[in-house]
Amino acid sequence: MTRFQGKVAIITGSSSGIGAATALLFAKEGAKVTITGRKQHGLEATKKAILGAGVCSDDVNTVQADVTDAHERERIISSTIQKFGRLDILVNNAGGTFLSPDGSAGLKASTDLLKKTMDVNVYSVVELIQLARPYLVLSKGEIVNVSSIAGLPTAAALDQMMRAVAIELIAEGVRVNNVSPGGVMTNIAQNSGVSDEVAAKFYATYARNPFEVPSGRIAQPSEIATVIAFLADRSQSSYIVGQTIVADGGSSIVLASNADVPVKETTQF
Repeated sequence: MTRFQGKVAIITGSSSGIGAATALLFAKEGAKVTITGRKQHGLEATKKAILGAGVCSDDVNTVQADVTDAHERERIISSTIQKFGRLDILVNNAGGTFLSPDGSAGLKASTDLLKKTMDVNVYSVVELIQLARPYLVLSKGEIVNVSSIAGLPTAAALDQMMRAVAIELIAEGVRVNNVSPGGVMTNIAQNSGVSDEVAAKFYATYARNPFEVPSGRIAQPSEIATVIAFLADRSQSSYIVGQTIVADGGSSIVLASNADVPVKETTQF
């Protein structure tokens, strides 16, 4: 299938997880892709997987970059235009959570921690959209942001920001939507400072708890990639504008009821 033939896509955070799976899927379906992330070895692994699927190396642009850096955001866009001459799809997947050194959270955590999280999860998305806008207007392109069902201030900010941006950009022919995953088998926990052992225990316990994931399993990154591809494919989703599509194995159905569940019955790790 080549539904993205002739299209050019940027996928941030594509050195692993959802971003890597999305880049692979888009490339297999005909898109020329810019893969970008902070970890060069991860980008090399993603590129190897893409080339292993039979994609020409000329159709893959690798940019090691930190999306929280203004100059590097500009480099992501400029290198894509320089190499491919256009931009059709922007997938804002890069994101993360950060742990306070003393384990504090919420109002007890430093506001510096909140600012750091906002930089990567919200501000970088807004500024990449600003940089990509003129090229996406020309191509009547697509923007898909990856949010989260987790009750995080930055996820809520990203979801609401998307709605405001979608109203503005649809007037110029550009669609904007979000994908909001639940539990996905990625290394985001380890990147936040959690050990492999604790992360594995959490995933196992989380998946088998019906109060957390009614479907009884954690998603694979490729499953979220298919939702992203659906939203980026105007022939399939043209009337979806400014929406957040939830892919969480049913977790959000039971989140509201968890307030009445005894602590001993909820996920412990």
